[in-house]
Order: sequence, then C-alpha cells, then structure tokens
Amino acid sequence: MCGIAGLIDRRGGLSAEALAAAAGAMADRLAHRGPDGRGVWTDAAAGVGLGHRRLAIIELSAAGAQPMISADGRYVILHNGEAFNFAELRGELEAAGRRFRGASDTEVILEGCAAWGADATVRRLIGMFAFALWDRRERALTLARDRLGVKPLYYAEIGRRFLFGSELKAFASAPGWAPSLDRDALAGYMRHGYVAAPATIYREARKLPPGHLLTLAPDAPPRLTAYWDMRRVAVEGLAAAARGPVDEAAAPARLEALLLDAVRRRMIADVPLGAFLSGGIDSSTVVALMQAASDRPVKTFTIGFREAGYDEAGHAAGVAAHLGTDHTELYVEPPHALDIVPRLAEWFDEPFADPSQIPTYLVAELTRRHVTVALSGDGGDEVFAGYNRYLWGERLWRRLGPLPPPLRRLGAAALRAVPPAAFDRMAAAVPARWRPAQPGDKAHKLAEVLACDGPAALYRRLVSQWPEPDALVVGGREPRGVLWDDSVAGDIPGLVPRMQFLDTVTYLPDDILTKVDRATMAVGLEGRVPLLDHRVVEFAWTLPLGLRLRRGRGKRLLRAVLGRYVPDRLVERPKMGFGVPIDRWLRGPLRAWAEDLLAPRGLAEDGVLAPQPIATAWREHLAGTRNWQYPLWAVLMFQAWRRRWPI
Repeated sequence: MCGIAGLIDRRGGLSAEALAAAAGAMADRLAHRGPDGRGVWTDAAAGVGLGHRRLAIIELSAAGAQPMISADGRYVILHNGEAFNFAELRGELEAAGRRFRGASDTEVILEGCAAWGADATVRRLIGMFAFALWDRRERALTLARDRLGVKPLYYAEIGRRFLFGSELKAFASAPGWAPSLDRDALAGYMRHGYVAAPATIYREARKLPPGHLLTLAPDAPPRLTAYWDMRRVAVEGLAAAARGPVDEAAAPARLEALLLDAVRRRMIADVPLGAFLSGGIDSSTVVALMQAASDRPVKTFTIGFREAGYDEAGHAAGVAAHLGTDHTELYVEPPHALDIVPRLAEWFDEPFADPSQIPTYLVAELTRRHVTVALSGDGGDEVFAGYNRYLWGERLWRRLGPLPPPLRRLGAAALRAVPPAAFDRMAAAVPARWRPAQPGDKAHKLAEVLACDGPAALYRRLVSQWPEPDALVVGGREPRGVLWDDSVAGDIPGLVPRMQFLDTVTYLPDDILTKVDRATMAVGLEGRVPLLDHRVVEFAWTLPLGLRLRRGRGKRLLRAVLGRYVPDRLVERPKMGFGVPIDRWLRGPLRAWAEDLLAPRGLAEDGVLAPQPIATAWREHLAGTRNWQYPLWAVLMFQAWRRRWPI
C-alpha cells in the first residue's frame, strides 16, 4: 500500500526541477501512506512529474521502489495496492520472454502493461489497486482503479495542468491549485454522509470510478472507459440464478473454496500480518479461513467499549479462543476515542460522516503496533445481504406498497401534525416494558416512510441522513445519480437484490472502503478485504435470494461456510454494527465542540448551510425528544472539515 501523486503540465512552463519539487511535495502530503520510501521521476520535455511514497509489503529491497521503469524503458508506473495473482502472471510473462529485476507485484503489473496493454492487464488482475502508467513514447497517461473501489484515486484539471493522487490533500501542494466548494456535491453529502462518486467536495476534482480506466492523450480531454461493470455482473448473475436450480448442498463448498483461495492470496506478504476480528459473521469467516491456511496462530485484534450496546470484544475473544488465534484486545476509554475527533478532518480530506471512522481508526492503530498488514471482513453485508435494511425494507414495502398513496400521505401528515414531545407524553401512560424509547422520534420516522411514493424512495430514505438536503445547503442542488435511475428496477426487479446492488456501487466504495482506507493508511497499515475478491462477488450474484436471505436472516450461505469452523452459539446475535455512542457524546463531552461548530450566527455568516433546520435538530437532540445524531454528525464533520481545509 502506498501513496501516489503526479502532475502533467501541458503548458510546458515548469522546469525539471520545478516538476520534481511539485511531484515530491504532492507525494510528501501522503507520507502517512508510505513511511518506508520516497521516489520522484520527471520527464521535463513532456511536463510530467511523478511522486511516490512507499509502504513496503512485497519485495522489501530497492528492487520494489517506485516510480518504476519498464525493462524496455517505455513505461513508468506508480502503484498503490496489491495484485494477489502476480506470481501466475509473472510466469506467463517470463514464458513470453520478459525478464524481471525484482520480486514485486508492481513490476508484474508494469511488464504486463508493456506486453498486453493496460486494459488487458487490469482484466487479469485479482486484487486491489490504483495505478498511474506513463507511456513515454506516446506521451499518454493511464489511470486505473480496481473493480470494487478498494483503493482510491482522484484527478483534477486546472487549465492545461492535470493532477492525480491517492488523496485530495496531495493537490494542496500542486502549483496553481485553488479549489472551490461544490455546493451540489455538498447537498449530496448531507443526504449520504459521504460525497458520492464521481464528484468530490471540490468543483475542480473528480474520483475515478471503480472498474474504470482514464486515458489522457496529448491535446485531448480525459477519456473514461469501464473494464468491469457491477451492473452487468448483477444482471448476468440474476439471469444465471433464474435459469435453473442451484445445488444448495454443493453451494457452501463452492463458496468455501473461493473464499479460501481469496484469503490465502491475501496472506502473501514479506512483513507481519494479522486480522481485525469483531466476532461477527464476516470477520470470523475471514479469520477462520486464515487459521485453516496457516501453520501458526493468526494474530487477531479487536477493541472494546465499556458502554453497553457498543462492545463486541467479548464475542471476538470467544471466536479467537475457539480458533486458537494469537488475540490482542484493547478496551478504549472515552477520552481516547474523543481525542480522535479533532483529527478526523485531517485524515478524511473531504467531509465524511460515518461515526464508525472512530473505532476503525482505533483498531487500526492497535493493530499497527504489531503487524503491517491486516485482513478484514468488510464487504460481507453488501455481497451476502447482511444489512438490516434489506430485511426491513422488503417487509415495510410489502405492507405499505398495497396501500393507496393518498392514504399513506394522509397517515404521514397526521403523524407529523403531532409534535414528538406530545407522543412522548401520551406514551408515558404505557407500562415501561412495552414502551419504545423516544416514541415521538419513531412516530416521525414512520411518517417519513409512509410518505415514500415507491420502493426507490423508501431505499433513499433508509440510507439518508438529511432527506431534503437541498433545503439545507444554500445554493445547492443534489446530484441525481444511480439512486434515481428508474432503469435499475427494470434490470434488477427484486427489492433486496436492488438494494444490494445500489449499496455495492455507492455506500461500499464511498463510505465503507473510504473509511477503511483512510483509517488504516493514517497509521501506515495495509488493509485487505478478501470478501471483495471480484470472483467471490460474481459468484454471490449467481445465488438465488434464498441462499442470501431467509427467515429474517441474511448471509445464509456465508453462515453455512463459517459453521464448518465456528459453532453458531459464538456468532449468532443481533447485528450491532461498529459504532460509538455519538448520541450521548453530543449531549455530554462533545457538546461544547459541537455548539461552537453549530452556532447559528457562524452558520449564517458562512452562507453555506441554513441555520434554522440545524438549530431545530440540535435543540431536539439535546432535549432527548429526537435522536438527530447522524444528521448532526454530517453537519459537524463538514464544519470541522471546512475549518481544516478552508475554501
């Protein structure tokens, strides 16, 4: 894992020294991603400067240093990530006459591009990667990003200058970088809690979408091409599932074989390796397969919280004891977790509001004290239908869908007409054992669901922080991306598979994988995600829905695989997630910090966010009548980001 950055100055105004200085400064902004080495390469005649920060994982010698030049001298590569099938590809290339100077996977990708071209090479790769390839002969740049978006890659055009990098902060050291706030992207962020691709928080910058190549030829605009398409995978997988019955008895063995291969490949490293273990289905499956593939105890790591409802350390310890891993746990005290909050805007250099960023960083920090690579169970919910919203979304629409829309709207209006506090007072007459927490809050959330005019709107509501973000962002208009694409329902008719698909192309790369990448890279730790091996994803989409979700339980087939290694009693429990008590912290130790950022006068002076709805939410949250923790966290993370990266 590394940090890559570079620029192409088509104006020709920068000398070799200036190009080297700029590329080196951009790379140095990413030093946390690559503490083991630094490299710079320039082609002054073409206006090219390339910078690299190295986290040495495979081939620790200088033979793995970057920027790396191909054996024929034509290509130069910057690479972030790993190609886990590099040994097989190297064998093919050597058989074709290619000679290698080192043992790195980067050199295999480089020589593959020289022999087969970039498009053919990325289609052969099994792994997570983002790389930049400079063709010295054609003076053309190719950027590539892995299929699921595990590794990030950003780019920007400023006049006749082109920039790229692993993180947006690299651009801050590029000559001429003067970004402006994209208020439309900010409106989208207020819905999701992340800035959805391909937008960034800056008008001038974009994210390279997963599964895409970008080609920049001389005197031409950037050209995007897809080499892998998640929508096609979903459509073709569903068609395969519909063509004939699946042998359900054989399916667990097929999945186990795929997962075992994916895990074994991700255990290849020349540095110490371990795994995150929460004790849930996903991480337990990964660790069980790691232990099955290892001749020594696998190093596993977990963190615990003393707050009730947030601690999974005991479950993780039980799984670790059963599997015989070398287990390390750390109980985090609130002051330690709270100390991280002011640093979040530094690591997530565009607004990012998933509060699980805090425990993810904490477990990465713990793990990095012992190993340099860690496998995780991320992706299991999207691939194997594990989120509660799949179950509840389908159940809700089955009950609400048949109701006439005017009746649903009438019911929603009636619920909204009663203030949350009034519901709370009425509920006080109900015995405590039958009374839900915050009944007024739940009644108003039910009103929002009733008002949905279709399953697409219901899904959007289930994944929204602020459901009407245009009213929150002054001058902002939310981008209408794939969540508003009516053709998705035609390709993927079932609501649960459709939600899985939408999560996989939005929430997974832009939230989950962004969170894991930034949290692990902040401490120089490489995170690997075997459940997102593209072969596993493609196989999972060929399974009938009954092998994903049945009788109110998701991940049916994944549970069957895990059951061969870990008894059900150790992993079967209500889904907890990986969170921290933000709701309580905002009323307690974070209150002063939050009130400073949410001050109505400051918001009004900024002229970006509307103060009134934020003030109302803050007042109701402090009073305990409604739980606004996630919408407020989105506002707070934007405000904190803007102070760190003022524009």
